[in-house]
Amino acid sequence: MAFTNKDLRKAGLKVTLPRIKILELLENAEHHHMSAEDVYKALAEQGEDVGLATVYRVLTQFEQAGIVERHNFENNLSVFEIAQEEHHDHLVCDVCGKIEEFHNEIIENEQRNVADKYNFKLSGHSLVLYGVCSNEECRKTLENKPSPQK
Repeated sequence: MAFTNKDLRKAGLKVTLPRIKILELLENAEHHHMSAEDVYKALAEQGEDVGLATVYRVLTQFEQAGIVERHNFENNLSVFEIAQEEHHDHLVCDVCGKIEEFHNEIIENEQRNVADKYNFKLSGHSLVLYGVCSNEECRKTLENKPSPQK
């Protein structure tokens, strides 16, 4: 979903260069999930003079306007992604932090079944699975990690 200047104004936000640049960066990002620091570094690499405080402020404004979603994974790092119409869940690598998106209708149905069983009206949910991705270096790190003592 591509956002336009009109969408920014409709959300009550002025169309400013930092907002446009941050929005473009998030929409075109190879990795859909970026921290505020990632956004700041990418803008600096493009030669944009946008401060880290501005990046945080704009991302918060975008979140409040429903333009982006914030995810707080166990590594205590907030990442942002453009809000999507289709719901999805996440796989997070414990070693490198890579985030994969997935959608599984069986899991979605089971979550609705659990809510129904307990007469619970869902307003939303978040499912995050943690583990080790398929990257060879991440797998080696896992293999070399000592086992916990029992």
